[in-house]
Amino acid sequence: QVQLAESGGGSVQSGGSLSLSCAISGFGYGSYCMGWYRQAPGQAREGLASLDTDGHKNYGDSAKGRFTISLDNPKAILYLQMNDLKPEDSAMYHCAAAACYIIDKTFDTYKPEFGRWGQGTQVTVST
Repeated sequence: QVQLAESGGGSVQSGGSLSLSCAISGFGYGSYCMGWYRQAPGQAREGLASLDTDGHKNYGDSAKGRFTISLDNPKAILYLQMNDLKPEDSAMYHCAAAACYIIDKTFDTYKPEFGRWGQGTQVTVST
């Protein structure tokens, strides 16, 4: 069974960068689409970026132009490079793996029970 573990979060000043990692373990993850999501306290979960099995990438409005999703297949690590961070980017960041039709149709409404879900890594951006 596929398991996910995020790392790389932390505290950074506005305008700074962070690179989040999602270590993937388990057999058969190559058949899943992958995504990055975030949720701040009291706010709805937000889809940031997704990657399908053909390498096509999709970004949410908050991520476009600032965030980049990538996958290192040999290392089985999903990355989210985040640049020009803003205080409103402060949230818990999660990676997910699920069937591609689920990732496609539930970008901003994805729920952890739809597939595999990591425990999250906290990002805090200060002014």
